[in-house]
Amino acid sequence: MRKETPLEKSEIKAFLGPGSKFEGKLFFDEIVRLDGSFKGEIISKDTLIIGETADIDGEVEVGTFILSGQFKGNVKAVTRVELRRPARFEGTIEAPVLVVEEGVVLNGNLSMPGKTGGVVTAVEKKSE
Repeated sequence: MRKETPLEKSEIKAFLGPGSKFEGKLFFDEIVRLDGSFKGEIISKDTLIIGETADIDGEVEVGTFILSGQFKGNVKAVTRVELRRPARFEGTIEAPVLVVEEGVVLNGNLSMPGKTGGVVTAVEKKSE
């Protein structure tokens, strides 16, 4: 069975749990996980993890973006974007690397700046 993220829970420095709602601007320096509802702007050079129960509407500029929940808006990632089942993404993605698992719903536009032959990876579901 695969872990939800490659990151240890002890590495996550802030957490917005299921059922919580937040609106505004979020700035952070370390790994943050959102499992609640968020509307606004998120800026960081580190990793943003959006869990399966999350519903995010906003503008995001981060190092790495990992989505398993629902997202509507624009994402700019310096390192990579990972869309993990059962993610639903609507908006634009700007990142040098995009990884999409089978079963993800992706509606939007993709830009891979700085790459002449960008890397897009589709990950097949593995038997357990």
